[in-house]
Amino acid sequence: MTDAGFTPDPTLQRLYPEAAVGGYSRTDGQIEFYTRINALVDEKSRVLDFGAGRGQWAVDPMPQMSVRLRMLRGRVGEVVGTDVDPAVLDNPALDTAKVVPLGDPLPFDEASFDLVIADHVLEHVGAAERRDVADDVMRVLKPGGWFAARTPNKWGMIGVAARAVPNRMHVRTLSKLQPDRKAEDVFPTRYQMNTRRDLRRLFGAHSVYVYGHTSEPTYFGRSPLAWRMAALLGRLTPPTFAPTLMIFVQKADGPIR
Repeated sequence: MTDAGFTPDPTLQRLYPEAAVGGYSRTDGQIEFYTRINALVDEKSRVLDFGAGRGQWAVDPMPQMSVRLRMLRGRVGEVVGTDVDPAVLDNPALDTAKVVPLGDPLPFDEASFDLVIADHVLEHVGAAERRDVADDVMRVLKPGGWFAARTPNKWGMIGVAARAVPNRMHVRTLSKLQPDRKAEDVFPTRYQMNTRRDLRRLFGAHSVYVYGHTSEPTYFGRSPLAWRMAALLGRLTPPTFAPTLMIFVQKADGPIR
């Protein structure tokens, strides 16, 4: 029995039979990431969703547990979202939304937020912008506040595969591997903030916690054979090369030297 309106992918159900209980696998990256985020907020928290997009998770079929964990609106003080795409203005998970052109600073005062979330956003930041992005995110955070990000590992199998495909071919390639993924949810990738070394260089003045995570291999389409091969590769891969990086940076309390 699963949530009304959502049925787990047949390949997911076949290889992860526990998905029949709630619609998600034991390795689900959303559950992992947003459970930890929920531990960082309370009813007074002001949260910034950096790169919030149209909020497809709130309108497309998804396990109810994932939606419940991700829907912070109504459970925290305020959820503000920014994105380069005007679609953010219709995101139902936000109290307030702002369109911020690429390269522009965030239109918020210093120390405005308790938590900043960037979910699958950092891989789209280029080399010329990464320092400004990192500094601006930390600027709007309160001392002691958290920056939480989930992004492909540059040296993981997803990152390596994505960089092997030219950006102009991403939509066509993903439409074959993931036919349910909408073209408007595919963006050019840069991979300039996607290694532990990059992150420590950019956020080293603060407390940086990074760990690898291996979720079910949804990027490999619907073939059970492809999933099994990817899962085997994941088990054999050292943690340093895990497909996804979970990133948590706590802003320093005192002056940064």
